[in-house]
Amino acid sequence: MEAPEVPTEHLHEEIEHEAAHGRSPWTMGVALSSALLAGLAAICALLAGHHANETIVDEIQSSDRWAYYQAKGIKAALLGSKMELLEADGRPVAEKDQQKVADYKREQDEIAAEANEKEHSSGRHLQRHVVFSRGVTLFQIAIAVGAISALTNRRAFWFVSLGFGLTGIVFLIQGWLAG
Repeated sequence: MEAPEVPTEHLHEEIEHEAAHGRSPWTMGVALSSALLAGLAAICALLAGHHANETIVDEIQSSDRWAYYQAKGIKAALLGSKMELLEADGRPVAEKDQQKVADYKREQDEIAAEANEKEHSSGRHLQRHVVFSRGVTLFQIAIAVGAISALTNRRAFWFVSLGFGLTGIVFLIQGWLAG
């Protein structure tokens, strides 16, 4: 999974231009709040990307563990077939073969526990990725609405922008605390 991008450079230029030419004194507040929101969006995007990567790594490791589990099962089945053939032929089964089958079964239980833990870890990382991605989206919307505020010279849009930004902060905190 790729980290969400935050394409806000053009919006920052527009906001800075409006703030410099000063249609209204509050446009400097729009510029500053948008810059802060862009920084928070970058942090959120970085964390979302990290958890997306961890999701994939844990899924791969889980898949590897399950493949190893199956390999042990195949070995146990082959050895079990050998023992059945020996018994059917009236020949004795070696004690070490019986012990080896028991060892394979025990190892499979341990491997299954490891694989399940990796699957659960992957799910936890995916949940955090989703929360951080929602935060990135809200920060992007907040920045865009802030730009609209500066371009239309309407202060009400700035307050809407700040509302979206605060909601993005809630998602950032939620994702941070979910760990």
